[in-house]
Amino acid sequence: MSEKALLRRRLLDARAALSPEVLARTAAELAGHGAELPELAGAATVAAYVSVGREPGTRVLLDTLLARGTRVLLPVLLPDNDLDWAAYEGRETLAKAGRGLLEPTGPRLGPDAVCAADAVLLPGLAVDARGMRLGRGGGSYDRVLARLARARVHPALVVLLYADEVVARVPEEPHDHPVQAVVTPEGITRFRAATA
Repeated sequence: MSEKALLRRRLLDARAALSPEVLARTAAELAGHGAELPELAGAATVAAYVSVGREPGTRVLLDTLLARGTRVLLPVLLPDNDLDWAAYEGRETLAKAGRGLLEPTGPRLGPDAVCAADAVLLPGLAVDARGMRLGRGGGSYDRVLARLARARVHPALVVLLYADEVVARVPEEPHDHPVQAVVTPEGITRFRAATA
């Protein structure tokens, strides 16, 4: 098993042990800190995602951004694992999709819609001291990051994590991109060396 796969397994096992009470509390804390992050607070458009299972909760933050008048784009998983996007218009407009995901039901805006975002909230399992993110390994967000690079746009890249998922180092590959900030229930960590 690769170093990335071993780290993913350890982190997913730790998430599986979290209680519903911890999940609810941390979602509220993440929303509070995330709403204060200038990159999200000042963004006209944020590309985000709906957390599922034991992922750090995004739903309170999505509703906070929407209530502020921020345009929130959510992903729609395509058959080839690429992502299309649609506007978030409230929890009642989300529908169950494959792989346990919740997706927006509104009009599809196309994979390039993410290029209009001022900030992109990336899912992840860990971030290290350099701002390097460890994802789930599906490759969907690697495609998003490559699309942003090709379009020569540089939105702020932000990850929501539990505190113990900020680690000393994650294995990286040439296509990996650093993030500018991580939000945990304890607060915000910025990465000076990170560049889009």
